[in-house]
Amino acid sequence: MTTTDPIFTAVSSNANHFYTLLRCVGFAAKASVQITPDGLRFSVEEGRVMQGLAFLDKGLFTTYSFNVPVGDKSPDHNLDSNDDTSESMMYPHFIISLSALLEALQIFGINDTAANNSFTTTGANQQNTSASNAFTTPALLLDRSCTLRYSHIGSPLSITISEAGVITTCDLTTFEPDDPSFGSSAGELDIPLQRDAITMKIIMRSSWLHNAITELDSTNPTVLTLSASARQEPFFSLSGAGGPFSESSVQFSIDKENESGNTMSHTTHKVLTEDGSSRSQAKKARLAPTVTETFLVNPPSSMGSRVRQNYHFALIRKATRAMAVASKVSIRGDIQGVLSLQFMIELGGDNANSGGNVGGIQLPGGGFSGNVSFVDFRFVPLVDEDEGEGG
Repeated sequence: MTTTDPIFTAVSSNANHFYTLLRCVGFAAKASVQITPDGLRFSVEEGRVMQGLAFLDKGLFTTYSFNVPVGDKSPDHNLDSNDDTSESMMYPHFIISLSALLEALQIFGINDTAANNSFTTTGANQQNTSASNAFTTPALLLDRSCTLRYSHIGSPLSITISEAGVITTCDLTTFEPDDPSFGSSAGELDIPLQRDAITMKIIMRSSWLHNAITELDSTNPTVLTLSASARQEPFFSLSGAGGPFSESSVQFSIDKENESGNTMSHTTHKVLTEDGSSRSQAKKARLAPTVTETFLVNPPSSMGSRVRQNYHFALIRKATRAMAVASKVSIRGDIQGVLSLQFMIELGGDNANSGGNVGGIQLPGGGFSGNVSFVDFRFVPLVDEDEGEGG
């Protein structure tokens, strides 16, 4: 790489995608940014008890160029690897003002782009009417592009919007992270989720979770209790407590009128009768709440048959913006009580998605048009002392 080549340059024709994803994790003023060959990783944290991660995949950009900075390996980025030349040790990592970035995107006319997206879905019969207003038609937005540029280590992150020949540039100052180990490896979160010790995995429509949290929020609770069991009711419930009002609970139950239709599966085994013959017997599997697509609960013997953990409600509330815009959510918990809320957000676009499984969520396929991105939140559970402080 020559001295004139920037480390990172990417161009997009729809900056509204960035704004939508970054606003989901906009609960803190600063964000940790890491540039990788596969995209931009934005990580936001609060007190090391909550983290949000938004990944801007390179597929969201029209062009994406990343040149690994040779010779910029930091001694603080030592990883447990036999390959000292691992490129993950040289991925640029810095801190920026997330609030300033979101404000800059708003100033650049993101709201106009969002209005254009809603306009395109209102029907072709309105196109003739819109022609009378040349300043609000999508025609003006066709010549819009957003360019992100990071020239060298320590340089500002530059955002350039080009619209109908008018160019606007915003340079965001970058800072070295206080803890160089935080986010030093691409794809890692500082709050780890033990994927080999998952006690709960629930996939459902994000709107159901959003409605439940909003309902509980009306009582102003301080603690959120998540409870799940595959054997006894309530199978899945969210409860709020500790606030000035009475406790409240939202339970996701099975369809009593059609229980067999809500079982996850059926198993068949042989039973030996008194005369020595065998007969087949169908055994109904564990029931799953009607609103869930996947419902797996496997608590360790120390927990009994139910997974039950408490979390700061104020922290869960910070993820409601992602709940509102996402189509699906994957709720996972590990044996340590760490909670992961992974949201699947469908972004409008022209690229067809062929389907598949990402992050445990089944992507729609066959005629589905659009880009799919994920926003992940991690929460540390409350301990007894924390619950007492929370009221």
